[in-house]
Amino acid sequence: MKNALDWFEIPVRDIEHAQRFYETLLGIELKREAMGPQATLAVFPYEQPGAGGCLMQAPGMEPAAAGTLVYLGVAALDAVLGRLERAGGRLLTPKVTLPDGMGVFAHVQDSEGNRVGLHAPA
Repeated sequence: MKNALDWFEIPVRDIEHAQRFYETLLGIELKREAMGPQATLAVFPYEQPGAGGCLMQAPGMEPAAAGTLVYLGVAALDAVLGRLERAGGRLLTPKVTLPDGMGVFAHVQDSEGNRVGLHAPA
């Protein structure tokens, strides 16, 4: 196994609202897909090989502020945090500088109530 992470799914109740949140926050476009008759995904851009992920609206998928924490990589954390409130999110952990040039991170609450980490290079 080269990397521990292969795919992630962020649970949402309202895929339209959540997709707008992440597109506004990150300045990207997510690709909408259907997964069977009951699941709708909004896929984050990613390259193969590499880890990918999506927003997932499906039975049994419930947003949570506790539990596994996914970190999304961003180029410039300050710019992304500057769009957070306009996108409909809330800052939970202000920007933290990691030691040894490992970058910076912050925790935010998305439009669905999920706690999500954002990480950028130093």
